[in-house]
Amino acid sequence: MTKRVEDITGFEDYLPLMAENLGEEEFMEEICNGFRLLADAEKGVITVQSLQRNASLLGIEAMSEDELRAMIEAGDIDGNGVVDQQEFCILMVRISPSLMGEAQKWLENALVHEHRSFVQ
Repeated sequence: MTKRVEDITGFEDYLPLMAENLGEEEFMEEICNGFRLLADAEKGVITVQSLQRNASLLGIEAMSEDELRAMIEAGDIDGNGVVDQQEFCILMVRISPSLMGEAQKWLENALVHEHRSFVQ
């Protein structure tokens, strides 16, 4: 039986709290750090093999290769069999819907700031 990414990671509860406590820039930096931690250093993408190597960091060492492949497929938007940094960020937001509200607030704040800079 293949587990859904949401069931495996438990990030849907953790990420919004992290975003709230860290602030926008630090939160995005942490997401990038998470990507680098899981990515193949030479290829610069997350592969099934890089997930296998880092499975203990995620607490998923008992998962089969098929389950790890399903995790990759969940985040692989362009269908090339790996997850790049942009896809990883999209996946993190997608598995945590409450982050969408935070992202909208960040965008609104950025637009207000940009407008104020332009008016002055």
